[in-house]
Amino acid sequence: MRRSKHIIIALMALLMLAGQQTLNAKDDYDIYDLSLDENLELPEIKNDKHADRIQEYQYDMAVAFKKSNYDVEIMRDDEVIVITIPASQLFNANDTVLNKIGEERLEPFLRMIKNPGFYKMLLVMHSDNTGSEAYTLNLTRQRVNAIFDWFDEHGSVDYVVPYALGDTDPIVDNNSVENRKRNRRLEIYLVPEKTMLQQAKKGVINISHISKEK
Repeated sequence: MRRSKHIIIALMALLMLAGQQTLNAKDDYDIYDLSLDENLELPEIKNDKHADRIQEYQYDMAVAFKKSNYDVEIMRDDEVIVITIPASQLFNANDTVLNKIGEERLEPFLRMIKNPGFYKMLLVMHSDNTGSEAYTLNLTRQRVNAIFDWFDEHGSVDYVVPYALGDTDPIVDNNSVENRKRNRRLEIYLVPEKTMLQQAKKGVINISHISKEK
């Protein structure tokens, strides 16, 4: 009987260790190794009180962008902001060089990279289905890289991840000039990251505050 108890205790310890290792693996990740869906899910906000503070902050940030005439949504239980910018406001037709209007539209996001680790910013470029699959994929890849490079010139891109999706994720059917225009877009996802989570734990969230914590 005593031996059986020892076996059970040993198994429980192994299960707890395995669970902790899985948790650590989930908490310790490289954002550049993750898919778009994975990056949208992490990091998890496990404390309800902290989540409430982050949701309130994100809502206020979304309202501010909305007032500045951006197309804004909130997802993941109001924790992640999605801002959509038409490609026509960033690039000339069939071009991959960021234009002056595009720089102006992206300028408000520079404050997001002044405090690396406050946000994880995911840049997702889309196209319509005009041209081959290889063409649309290459077009979105060059465009999102141009945007990434522009951010790199103006601040830290340690928490900026670019994705090129070609024509694989249309929001409407590509059956008209207007619909194709809507599908050509950049989506910017503002995902809470470590600094914001640390601030939520302390009770006050402020993007202008540079955290010295690792």
